[in-house]
Amino acid sequence: MAAIRAMRGTAYADDHFEPEAALDPHAQRRIRGHLEQVDYMAFASNGEVFAQALGPTKIESFQRLALATAKARARWVTQALELTSAGTPTPEQARELRVLREAYEELAEAYEALRRLVERGYVAFLPPEPPPSAA
Repeated sequence: MAAIRAMRGTAYADDHFEPEAALDPHAQRRIRGHLEQVDYMAFASNGEVFAQALGPTKIESFQRLALATAKARARWVTQALELTSAGTPTPEQARELRVLREAYEELAEAYEALRRLVERGYVAFLPPEPPPSAA
């Protein structure tokens, strides 16, 4: 039976078609050719949508997102330390802590997503401009 490996959670695994070993080699090549077209269409669609939605990405965008992620993580860990200094957190405190953790995780995922967008060429990355020379 042919298999497709897919994404699991946030670990973006290879999700490409793996033809059944018993398939005729010509049929395998034909299927791979069709799937390459599908992959290209997905690539082109992502490039078009993200380029329009985000435009070129600057280092400042990464810096803002990284800083927001770090601050969210610090709030989560600081709150956990404060709550546990007084013993076991109440269920309400645990829920508040979960909200802080989820905020951190969402920002971390957004950072990784932006990085993947640049890595895959869906959005252009504009490197930082060199500082003006003192000539």
